[in-house]
Amino acid sequence: MTEFTTLMAGMVRSGDGWAVSVSDDWLQGRTVYGGMSAALCMQAALNEFGEGDAKGLPPLRSAQIAYVGPAAGQLQLKASVLRKGKSTLFANVDLVGEAGLATRAMFCFGAARESAFKHVAIGAPDLKDPETCPNFFRNAPASLSFAQHIDGRFVSGSPPFSGSDDPQMSLWLRHKEPGIAPSLVPLLALADAPPPAASARSKAPSPLSTMTWSIDMLTDEITTDDGWWLIHNRAEQIAVGYSSQAMTLWNRQGTPIMASRQNVAVFG
Repeated sequence: MTEFTTLMAGMVRSGDGWAVSVSDDWLQGRTVYGGMSAALCMQAALNEFGEGDAKGLPPLRSAQIAYVGPAAGQLQLKASVLRKGKSTLFANVDLVGEAGLATRAMFCFGAARESAFKHVAIGAPDLKDPETCPNFFRNAPASLSFAQHIDGRFVSGSPPFSGSDDPQMSLWLRHKEPGIAPSLVPLLALADAPPPAASARSKAPSPLSTMTWSIDMLTDEITTDDGWWLIHNRAEQIAVGYSSQAMTLWNRQGTPIMASRQNVAVFG
């Protein structure tokens, strides 16, 4: 089993890009788990363009991620600048596996600026202590190999495959690996961990697959306590084999950190 930090540290320069091998314990079915694919793309961008200095990247503001095909075998990543302005940088990262293009990510990085406007309309969540909530991934199917790396606690809503008329759920999530400092790359690896909210409508397990993921970062400060993040997923529409879901993520103090949307293919 490969720890998250070991996997990220194992990304090496390969030609004009980066290469990494992902062990089977990070798979979801036959492909690398989607959150890990997004995290690898972000890590490649940080490796390529620098981080945390005057020549590096400003904070991430938004991302659009397309899961084009399965990511398997030795993975290659190529990061390129689409446009660089005075305060923003648009970057593209392609993740390629043995079957071809697997993930394409576009990241928008932007420096903070002075503004007279401030407005928050994302309500504070129910901050029930994660230690009091039941283990969510305890009975995860064998196909979700990546779940062995993640501690999940069910807070409220409808469990997967419960046949509920209310397809939404809230979970506490954190990496099981101790000592991972809160930052963007490990956060991306967690934020895709919950099953799509559409799974609550079904009464029996059936395949679901994320196709696209659109992310808006709500703060520059990626911080929390004890590694815990609270995420709420809500299916807003399920029809003709697809679901559109809204996702919001808070830190342990109830500060909104990320708002995102996913389009999910629903089979069965």
